[in-house]
Amino acid sequence: MMRLRGLLGLVFLALLAACGPGKRSDFKATDITGADFGRHLELTDHNGVPRSLADFRGKLVVLFFGYTHCPDVCPTTLADLAAAFKRMAPADAAQVQVLFVSVDPERDTPEILKQYVPYFQPSFLGLTGSREAVAAAAREFRVHYSKHVEPGADDYLVDHTAGSYVLDRQGRMRLFQPYAQAPEEIAHDLTLLLRE
Repeated sequence: MMRLRGLLGLVFLALLAACGPGKRSDFKATDITGADFGRHLELTDHNGVPRSLADFRGKLVVLFFGYTHCPDVCPTTLADLAAAFKRMAPADAAQVQVLFVSVDPERDTPEILKQYVPYFQPSFLGLTGSREAVAAAAREFRVHYSKHVEPGADDYLVDHTAGSYVLDRQGRMRLFQPYAQAPEEIAHDLTLLLRE
């Protein structure tokens, strides 16, 4: 009986918290509103144009760190984002900018990024820079990456954080999308943010 009362008490507290003055989140991804990182980004896009987050004010920004030789996570993420765009109204999708930041600047030249990133969706932009600039961007967004060389291999992989960040129209961190989130959930969250 005590156990049942304790369980009912926990349920009551959970319901009370849900009905309290705090904002209820309807997002499918993790709501990270108020995060105190991810405010600066200074890299070059695949067209050779220097870019910062300020260039995209007024749009939502989906930011993903990856690389073009990635065998699974990166192409899946970009394909899922492209599929999400197709589920959105065209006017809404036009207000979202996807930025793919390469964590492999030695191989991912602007030319390579220009072939790879827009393949998934023409408006997507690939970003790169010097090793130092990429490392600074990764630190700013708390993204981990490191080269991984298999014994006897001629090539290497890059282990990296697999999720994406979503910034609102004012450039504030709002969501963390986990790897392999369903395109319909991504579209739902982006549309919800656009309606704010």
